[in-house]
Formats: sequence, C-alpha cells, structure tokens
Amino acid sequence: MVMIDIGPAAGRMRRLVTSVADDQLDDPTPCPDMRLGDLLDHVGSLTLAFAAAARKEGGGRTGPPPEPSAAHLTAGWRERISHDLAALAAAWQQPDAWDGFTSAGGIDMPAEVAGLVALDELVVHGWDIAVASGQPYEPTESEIDATTSFVQSFEGPRDGSLFGPVVPVAEAAPPLDRLLGLTGRDPRWQPSS
Repeated sequence: MVMIDIGPAAGRMRRLVTSVADDQLDDPTPCPDMRLGDLLDHVGSLTLAFAAAARKEGGGRTGPPPEPSAAHLTAGWRERISHDLAALAAAWQQPDAWDGFTSAGGIDMPAEVAGLVALDELVVHGWDIAVASGQPYEPTESEIDATTSFVQSFEGPRDGSLFGPVVPVAEAAPPLDRLLGLTGRDPRWQPSS
C-alpha cells in the first residue's frame, strides 16, 4: 500500500476555490466546453465522490456524476466546497482508505488507485482553476511525480472524457508542464487563447 498525503493539494485547491470572484464564473478554462463555474462545480462533485470512496461508502451512485454546471453553485458554494475539500483530505489520511477496493463515479477500482485519481484531480484541476482565474500555482514535486506516474500508466481512451490527446512538451520543460501535456493540456494556455 502506498499512502500519499493529499492534504496539501486539497488545501491549495481550497485557497484557489475561495479566491475565485463571482464575475469570473463565466471565464474560459483549459477544459474544453467548461467555463470556470462549471469546473468549480465539477471539483465540488469529485470532492464528495472521492471522500466517499476513501470511506468505502457507495452512496448509491452507480454512474457518473451529473454534467458540471455553474447553475449548481448555490449560495455559500465557496464555503461548502472548502469544507468538503478538508473532509476529503481527512478521509484519505486514514490508512484503511488506501486498502482494498472502492468505487467512485460508478467505477470499481483498487483504493490505492482511487487515491491517486483524487490527487490527480486536485493537482491538474488546481492548475486549470489557477490559470483560468489568474492565480499563482505551485504544486509540490512529490505531487507532480505521483500524478505523472499515474497519468503515464493510464491506458484508457484519450478522448477528453478523462484525458485529452497528449500535447507534445519539450523533455527539458518543467515537470508540471510535462504533466499537463500528458493530460492533454497545453501548458502555455491562457484565458485569451
């Protein structure tokens, strides 16, 4: 069992989420067909799903989450998502969260893989939110390494449902840029691009 502390990535995401202004919710993101408000809703949903996965709670969901939409961001969404991110980090700090099997988004998987998916979501979508909202972003080297290993091992289709087609990035590029390229993102993306 490999246990990873996702607390720093969750804390970084909390700071990003709570710093997004209301007038930024319709801004573009590196995620095709997702505005910033939609992406924030996605982060809120995945946070609940992966906290439940850590606790091995099925929650009754047998399929993928609903389509992300800024319309789901009701009053107090910043505080709610921030609270849920803290609960996500706490759930994955429990050693038994990483043991056995669990389910997230209607997919059964080894718990260790679910923990890596949660980290990947936090690190990569953290960059998406940061670049879309003009905030600084610096994940740790260990987070980038663990996420890169996970993404490199991914064998599913790169059709945009999980990852897009690999974007070529120079071998000498910073590790975060190489990770972003592996997930189908252009590390040079800017809101005006």
